[in-house]
Order: sequence, then C-alpha cells, then structure tokens
Amino acid sequence: MGLAFSAAICHTTSQSMANLKPGPRGYTILINTFKRNDLLKQSVEHFASCSRVDSIHIIWSEADPPSDLLLACLRRVAHRNSRDGRIPEQPIQDIPELKTDAVLSVDDDVLFPCASVDFAFGVWQSAPAAMVGFVPRMHWLYRTSDGEEYYKYGGWWTVWWTGTYSMVLTKAAFFHRKYLGLYTNHMPAAIRDYVTKNRNCEDIAMSFLVANETASPPVWVKGGFVWNQQLGKPNERRSQCVKDFAALYGRMPLVATTVKAIDGRRSWLW
Repeated sequence: MGLAFSAAICHTTSQSMANLKPGPRGYTILINTFKRNDLLKQSVEHFASCSRVDSIHIIWSEADPPSDLLLACLRRVAHRNSRDGRIPEQPIQDIPELKTDAVLSVDDDVLFPCASVDFAFGVWQSAPAAMVGFVPRMHWLYRTSDGEEYYKYGGWWTVWWTGTYSMVLTKAAFFHRKYLGLYTNHMPAAIRDYVTKNRNCEDIAMSFLVANETASPPVWVKGGFVWNQQLGKPNERRSQCVKDFAALYGRMPLVATTVKAIDGRRSWLW
C-alpha cells in the first residue's frame, strides 16, 4: 500500500496535532497493526472520537517503519475526529510518557462503540490490577489414558458453551500501564524469546503475566463490536503456547471464572 494508499485516505489539509486531553482519569489507546493501513485508518478515526481517550499510540509489527506521509495522515485523521490528536510511533514495550494508568490494547480489525469502551473502563477502574476485556478465552486441562496432564487452548465457542474463561485477549482489553514494563523487563526471558521466534501468542503471554502477578482471573465485559476475522476453531499452535508457558512458569497461573460484566443500562436481561 505505502505512499499511494496514504495519499488516497487523507483528504484534509489540517496541520494541527496535539494531545487528546479529557482529564487525568482517561485512558490510552494502543492500536496493534500489521500491514492493514485501511483498517488502521478506520480504527484511529473511530477511537479518536471517544471522549475519554488521552492519547493514541500505534504498535507497528512489520519490520519496515511507516512512511512519514502515513504518519502525517493518521495524525490529521485523529485531529479531525477529536478536539486534539497525537499519534506517536512506539514499540511494544514500556512507554514512559503515558499519562494514564489505564491502557486499552486493541487490534486494528476491531471496532466497538465508545459507550462500550467507557463502560469497560469503568469496570477496570473498580479492579485496576486485572485485565478487563471483550475477547475471552479458556485453558482446559486434559489427561491421557496414562494419566499424563496437558493443557489445550479453548476458543470462543468453548467459552460460549460453558460460560467459563481464564483469559481476555489483548485484541481488545484494558490493563494497567505497569504491565507493559513487566512484560518487557520482568516476564521470563524465555517467554519473550518464544513469542519473538514463533510470532504468536503475545496475548496469551500477557494473560499469563497478569495472572501470575495477581493470582486472580480477568474480567469479561459484554460489548457490541465488529471485527473482520472469523472466530475460528481452537488452534493447536496456541494450545502449544499454553502448555509451554505453563512449563516455563513451572505451574499454571491462569485462574478460571464465570463472572461477566454487563451494562445494566443497555440490557433488559437480568
């Protein structure tokens, strides 16, 4: 896509950009993207309109950095849809200049209403050590005929069927900014190397990290949202991640729960 794409999606001549500043109790958006500039533009445009966003950061997963033209375009898009907008480029690590404790990690293919984001933020404020998110998953313990135990990764359908989960994926989840630093500096190096080598399961790694720190489950929030990927079936590669991470921790830190947060103002089911 590159330069031709950037020119195509930008139609404004605005030159202004600054911080989104709703106040100290807002949240930071981290958008995870990989070679999907059209979805990235839509994501920035949408989340910049949410009133409690303090700033938006882009996590670039591809090897080549974004063009200056694309970055300028995204800044203008954010500015056009908010009072003030700033979108700095940042790697996936501790970001010292974050001004909010709350961080919303969201993939570029996920969009959901600002009202749902604000509700989830309120849930997170009541449990700031927990991960609070919209995409639950579960680890399941199995035993072979010989009595050997092993874990499997449970996708959406197993959560839907049982109502039980032990992870909320960073595809759409709030967490405290301290976990960015812990992920980079204190999580077992073997897990970081594993994620880098396999280019997968960084979201599972974050769930393990938070559960290991808190000894508590995450919180699943009900919220209407749209994404452009299929729900799919449980992935054997991700099952292997669960098994390997448990082995590297020397135990299974994930905690299962059936609790689900629902905004009573928008649901008539009790």
